[in-house]
Amino acid sequence: MYDGVRTVIRCREIGPADLAAIADLLTRGFARRSRDYWMDGLRRASVREVPDGFPRFGYMLDHEGMPVGVLLLIYTERDDDGGTSIRCNLSSWYVEPAFRNYAPMLTSVAQRHKRVTYVNISPAFSTWRTIEAQGFRPCCGGLFFSFPTLSRPTRSMGVEVVQQGTHAVDGLSDADVALLARHAGYGCLSLVCRAGDGRGYPFVLQPMRKRGIPVPAMRLIYCPDVADYVACAGAIGRFLLRRGRILVALDANGRMKDLVGFYRGERGRKYFKGPRCPRLADLSDTELVIYGP
Repeated sequence: MYDGVRTVIRCREIGPADLAAIADLLTRGFARRSRDYWMDGLRRASVREVPDGFPRFGYMLDHEGMPVGVLLLIYTERDDDGGTSIRCNLSSWYVEPAFRNYAPMLTSVAQRHKRVTYVNISPAFSTWRTIEAQGFRPCCGGLFFSFPTLSRPTRSMGVEVVQQGTHAVDGLSDADVALLARHAGYGCLSLVCRAGDGRGYPFVLQPMRKRGIPVPAMRLIYCPDVADYVACAGAIGRFLLRRGRILVALDANGRMKDLVGFYRGERGRKYFKGPRCPRLADLSDTELVIYGP
């Protein structure tokens, strides 16, 4: 785009050669995040699997070869009800003040694929109306903070840790084992709860940043179904208590009668736009694990 005088701005994919400058830009835009935080996340993004035909890192506004705006994107191919779908996590967005008039170029290019489900999992309260005006709908109303140690323990249920590099776990599909091992490599806590009949239930949890949380907490990143967490909460709670963690926060749309805890609708709202509404309890391969909480 050309303004008739001197400013030439183009929107293009971020490439490997841009990463250092992108980290500098994001560090200026997000004062609470260090440059190392962004570089670590960009390095993780550089080696993860990305569906064919989609950008690895996202898009940038280019002014004379330097980024003045950025929108990070995380594309993932997913198995849904026997079929394949594409999900895109719209992550960190920032445009230098002098170039804010060009910001719509980023969002229009980033959201142009009709078959992709776009998700925004960390919208600031001040942006909710803007996001909804862009056609996004809520898929999660808030967070339920559970005290799993107060749940009734399931008889004969054990908890196992899955490490990075694990290739097989009894009772789990290859896809679930790969997900658990991959997220262990991102620094998450990957667990298998095993019932007395040998059935395995996969879980991924991640330490939460405190930000008003009075006690140490974990966030539920992944489980196949919220009902699995309810069934295994007692065993998970006792396992986490030995590690000094008391709360587990999970996506919810209100109070959960089968768990002890409290609901906060002002935290954790999430949006989506596209053909598939994301289910609760699946934040795998999103900005929370690629870039960090």
